[in-house]
Amino acid sequence: MKFSLKGKKAFWAAGWLVCCAAAAGAMLWAARAATVGCAQKDLTRVPVAGVVAAANSGSEVQQEKRVFLTFDDGPSKTTEKILDVLKEKGVPATFFVIAAPNNEENMPTIQRAVEEGHQIALHSCSHEYKKIYSSPAAYWADIKQLREKISPYVDVESIHWLRFPGGSTNTVSHRYGGSGIMKSLKAEAEEKGYHYVDWNVCAEDAVGGHPSADTIYNNVIREAKGHDTCVVLMHDTKATKTTAEALPQIIDWFTEQGYRFCKIDELDKQI
Repeated sequence: MKFSLKGKKAFWAAGWLVCCAAAAGAMLWAARAATVGCAQKDLTRVPVAGVVAAANSGSEVQQEKRVFLTFDDGPSKTTEKILDVLKEKGVPATFFVIAAPNNEENMPTIQRAVEEGHQIALHSCSHEYKKIYSSPAAYWADIKQLREKISPYVDVESIHWLRFPGGSTNTVSHRYGGSGIMKSLKAEAEEKGYHYVDWNVCAEDAVGGHPSADTIYNNVIREAKGHDTCVVLMHDTKATKTTAEALPQIIDWFTEQGYRFCKIDELDKQI
């Protein structure tokens, strides 16, 4: 009888653990589902489109070493911390902003970024791949909505740079708009007077599991080595707090290596 009682206790204990694991999994799924912005799996590994490739084309003339710190998917509370670091270090950055419901309360942070000398560029309003990449018309409707939402905080007529969610050579868009949608969007962007930019250094801070500040730092330094022009992709979402923690060390490394910090509107100059 004693053995049977122990068996029952073990059974109920095992059942309780399974339930807890299932509940934790459900909460994690819900948290991920609520996140708006880039997921690492959707990003092109290293797109390096247009002027970034030209800057690293191997010219015999000695290139000036330049780094462009860029942040996608903000503003959020993390953006405030990033701005604090940038102010302390005295370096500029470019923010590719969105205007989804989960970051509406942080939209005034865009004005602070402008006032402190940083560049604002376009990313997406909703950042919903299925919606924005269903057709070129849907994409530009999303951009129009984004411009409207950020207009209280920045002169939208001065914004001529954008970054396509997932990068200009992403394939996730093919699921919704066909294999030719990015080619169409890139051509239309140029017709509308926009410059689009990808990246050649990725912090990989949008992966699941919240990478540590040390991991983010090591990712950036590993990919930056060998490039005279570095366009660094990072994220300033609520979920990427460790990016802000890694940023001082990242800035110090580029400074020590002799890079000049630039905003993205300088990317097509001195090339």
